[in-house]
Amino acid sequence: MSYNTFGRLFRFTTWGESHGPALGATVDGVPPMLDLTEADIQVFLDKRKPGQNKYTTQRREPDAVKILSGVFEGKTTGTPVQLMIENTDQRSKDYGDIAKTFRPGHADYTYMAKYGIRDYRGGGRSSARETAARVAAGAVARKVLGDGVTIRAAMVQMGRSKIDYDRFDWDEVNNNPFFCPDAEMAAQWANELEAIRKAGSSIGAVIEVVAEGVPAGWGAPIYSKLDADLATALMSINAAKAVEIGAGFEAACLTGEENADEMVPGKDGKPEFLSNKAGGILGGISTGQPIVARFAVKPTSSILTPRKSVNLDGEATDVMTKGRHDPCVGIRAVPIAEAMMAVVLADHMMLHRAQCG
Repeated sequence: MSYNTFGRLFRFTTWGESHGPALGATVDGVPPMLDLTEADIQVFLDKRKPGQNKYTTQRREPDAVKILSGVFEGKTTGTPVQLMIENTDQRSKDYGDIAKTFRPGHADYTYMAKYGIRDYRGGGRSSARETAARVAAGAVARKVLGDGVTIRAAMVQMGRSKIDYDRFDWDEVNNNPFFCPDAEMAAQWANELEAIRKAGSSIGAVIEVVAEGVPAGWGAPIYSKLDADLATALMSINAAKAVEIGAGFEAACLTGEENADEMVPGKDGKPEFLSNKAGGILGGISTGQPIVARFAVKPTSSILTPRKSVNLDGEATDVMTKGRHDPCVGIRAVPIAEAMMAVVLADHMMLHRAQCG
């Protein structure tokens, strides 16, 4: 099994490689009669596409999506929605030097160990280029969720520099190239990343994704926990190395009194929570509070500094990766995080309705 499909009732399969003619997604389980156009999807792809500023890869891809099936006269038909995004700016010659060499930090060695063959051009199937298809599928998932659920993400840390949550402003996220909710930190990151970029190096980051408007009750208590599925989705993003929900790792430092999200009587007979250390999920089931998750991405492994490695013959060599790469891959992970949150929630919404009506 190659596991290119995600989800159960709302599910999508991605296909294509970094330097192939196209990539895309087949989205199945989409309910009929939803309004859906290419423009509905394109707005999210435009947030993720490369080459928008000097802090991301300079590969120039329009990432123009085409709907090939599943939509008639602007409405979903209940059949699979096939989405395609053509690759137009491949530069495969940049990867000729590493055709027989494993890049440290990349999936080159493990891919070869598993399959016995690899597409070395930009990483092939293991490239972050694949995530364009996820973002497209996520746009369809948002249609399933409807306007009542709001999903937003932001980059909250770059390297050792963290935002000040007292200055957190969602309106600021789209005002800078880092999707940063802290204007002062965005200005600092600009100077820091410029130096890293000019040195041909890279840096890691932390992305926070928040879903609001999710009702209490989505998820399951054992093998389909909402937080477990969300962690799986976020860990599937290229370069992700850690995920936390709510207080996350900080919960290990808290006492029971500090960690408990106390409740008081609220409106309509529903409880009102006084805090949200649980990140909107208790026992694998949503509480009705905002669902909050964060994940860390490692520094981009393609750098200009020579690193020790081996080649296909097992011989020692040094590797310096040429090409067009993100000095901080966390920037373009922001819209991908939103997409993966959307597909998980759409799947759980449909699962909840299937069992509970």
